Amino acid sequence: MSNVANMKKPTLESLAAEMRRLQERVEEMEDLIELRSAVERNAGKPGVPWEQVKAELDLD
Repeated sequence: MSNVANMKKPTLESLAAEMRRLQERVEEMEDLIELRSAVERNAGKPGVPWEQVKAELDLD
């Protein structure tokens, strides 16, 4: 007997949960693509010191 014959049908809840996990994964991949693109665009450009960023954003 094959394993397929012993498998239970997925529930609507389990399918919805899996769709949420897949959507989150797609969003993470999109973020990674965007980050890599930004790193490539800014290659060789000097960074901004953290202290300057904090001051400009009033994070102190």
